Amino acid sequence: MDDVEVDDVDGNRIEGGTSLAVANYLVRSLAADPDSVVIDTEEKRGGVLLKVHVAPEDMGRIIGRRGRVAQAIRTVVAAAGARDGVQASVDIVDD
Repeated sequence: MDDVEVDDVDGNRIEGGTSLAVANYLVRSLAADPDSVVIDTEEKRGGVLLKVHVAPEDMGRIIGRRGRVAQAIRTVVAAAGARDGVQASVDIVDD
């Protein structure tokens, strides 16, 4: 038997999976209507862009005063992406 290990999991991973999971958890936890949260991913040079869509009544909660909550989400998601070696950024989209 060979001593070579095959890691099939790497082939199935999406780029920025950890950052997507973290963003999903944070935004759903903050939203009053977590079922309306949709996060679209878009691959870009050297990273991933996460576009967050929430219900209009949750927009203020997600952005926060002077954008502090949104900036905190961006910081945590970027740190999660860095763990995977991916530059992750978050865009909060107004529908």
